[in-house]
Amino acid sequence: MSGTISHDGIAESVRDGLVSVRIMQSGSCAACEARQMCVSADNREKVIEAVCTDAGIKAGDRVRVHVRERLAWRAVLLAYVLPFVVLAGVLAGLQLSGKGEAAAGAGALCAVGVYYIVLSLFKGRLKKSFTFTAEKVEENN
Repeated sequence: MSGTISHDGIAESVRDGLVSVRIMQSGSCAACEARQMCVSADNREKVIEAVCTDAGIKAGDRVRVHVRERLAWRAVLLAYVLPFVVLAGVLAGLQLSGKGEAAAGAGALCAVGVYYIVLSLFKGRLKKSFTFTAEKVEENN
């Protein structure tokens, strides 16, 4: 699959067309360009929900989870780049308006907090657009 990021994992459970997959951090994370900003690099193990593309997936199967690379970059933008822009913009704006450094810093941090609160209000909509798909990995014995 071109333009996708893939990770192998183990299916934990399958229900209603969704599979919970336990992903282990692999050696490929060391070569990934986004590893510095990736939350999965902090944890050795992560469980995610993915849409089943293979009806034969059952708990305990090895599966490969895919996400479009474009969506991964959108997540980096929403989680890291935009909050930094908000922080820098509010900080600069408050300092240029004559507020003291402490007030400008506090205002900028509050603005970032508000940004994340607003982002969490759209969690349901974001969850629909950030979809993972899972396919069974055939064992070669």
